[in-house]
Parts: sequence; structure tokens; C-alpha cells
Amino acid sequence: MKINKNLLILHITVVVWGFTGILGSLISISALQLVWYRVLIAFLSLFVYFKFSGKSISVHANDLFKFLFVGGLVGLHWFLFFWSIKLSTVSVTLVCLSSLTLFTALLEPLFTKEKIARLDLSIGLIIISGIYLIFKFETQYIAGIMAGLGAALMGSLFSILNSRLVKTTEASTISFYEMLGAWLWLSLFLLMTGGFDASSMQMTLMDFFYLLLLGTVCTSVAYVAGVAVMRELSAFRVALTTNLEPVYGIVLAWIIFGKKEEMSLGFYIGAGIVLAAVFFYPYLKARKYKTEKV
Repeated sequence: MKINKNLLILHITVVVWGFTGILGSLISISALQLVWYRVLIAFLSLFVYFKFSGKSISVHANDLFKFLFVGGLVGLHWFLFFWSIKLSTVSVTLVCLSSLTLFTALLEPLFTKEKIARLDLSIGLIIISGIYLIFKFETQYIAGIMAGLGAALMGSLFSILNSRLVKTTEASTISFYEMLGAWLWLSLFLLMTGGFDASSMQMTLMDFFYLLLLGTVCTSVAYVAGVAVMRELSAFRVALTTNLEPVYGIVLAWIIFGKKEEMSLGFYIGAGIVLAAVFFYPYLKARKYKTEKV
């Protein structure tokens, strides 16, 4: 059987994205400093990529302002994501992040001025029921769950905005300026709150290694690889494969952290409901679209 090279690369990329949660748990510095280092390494490595590829990174001033603004949302998304991991577990955070589908279904019509589709609303209600079960059975992680849902909300917002920006600008160029924007906004916040003190920014040798891995392989390299194969695969296949990210991440967390990632039966039922809804959503959406065309 012939293996689809692009599909294999996409799966590997999604596994790498799922691995970011593992690194977030392994890195000992706080979530805010962690994200500051991540975006610094990411935009520097993307700058090196542009230099070697010979691609231009020049943009109009109006576009630059938009990219830097969305970069602030990206930085906030990642901060809430890693903060959620430190307040709860990798598994809890990744399941909460899956609610990004719900937020997108509710928020995107506000930008496109369209009505919320019944299917989107139904999937949203299913996701809410799953998250309710997680809330009910994992009360010790309420703060982490709230941070995870906040990360999903921010992720949904910058994804919707990027879907409009990418129509006029290369995705890799947008990514470079958004990483730079995230770094600038975080730097400003750290300056205002005294977060640049030596004790907060100090890291171990292993922290440095994990951050290097996070900023290069899990951010820049994975992003460039993901964009490249997405040009060759259908949007449906990409959406279906990308939705496996929390599944891969949770499996990796079980393997690496063992008992630390064990949850109650209620959590697994709730997580199963959320992940099933998210996974089958692109399939149902595509089927509905074909039915409406006929």
C-alpha cells in the first residue's frame, strides 16, 4: 500500500503540536516567561528561515499593525494554554482546548455576518455537555479548566482573524510578524510588572533545551511543514487530522507522566464526548455541504 507522504508529514506535525503540552509541563519556569522565550526563539528562527529561503518579509504599515495586534492574541492564547497546564494537567488542558471548535462556530458568524448553522450549534451543545462533566468530576482543576477555555477562546479569535489576513499575505510572513508581536506585547507587560527580574527569568540547562525544542521544532519547523503539506491536501483531510492533536497529546502525556495524568471516570466520559464531537465535526460539515449542493 502506497503511503501518502504529505498525509504522513501532517500526522507527524500534529504529533509535534501535541507534544507542546508535554514540554509546557516539563519546563520549570512560569507560563509567562515560558511564552516570552518561546516566541523570541520562534520569530528569530523564522527570521533565519526567511534569510536562507530568500523570501521577502516586507509588508504594508497597515498590515504590520494588524499582524502585531493578532500577535498579542497569540501570546495571550499560549500564556493561558501553558498556565492551564501548570494549574491542572496536560490532559485537562488539551480537552479544554478542543472547545476551540465551539468558540469558532459561535464567533465566526459575527465576522461573516451569517447565521449560526444548526449543525454548529448542535456540536457546540455536545461539547458544552462534555466540558460540564469535566467540571463536575475534576473540581480540583477548575482554575486550570477556566484557563484552558480562555486559551481556546483566544485561539479561536486569532484563527478567525488569520483566515482573513492569509487571503492577502503569505502565511509564513504573517506567522513571523505575529511571533514578533507576541514577543513585543509580552515584553511590555513584563516591563510594567517587573517580570524581567533575574529570579523569574532564570532557567536550568534542561529548561533551555526544552525551550529550544519548543521554539524551533514545535513552533517554527512544525508550522512551515504544516503549511507546506496543507497546500497538497484537502481542507477536510487537514481538519480531520488536526483534530487528532489532543488525542496524540493525551496519549503522550500518559506515556511520559503516567499516574500524574490519571483522571476520574467522569473526566474520560466528558473528554470522550468532546473529542468525538470535535473529530466528527468536519465529516458532518462536509456531508451537509454535499447534501445542500445536490
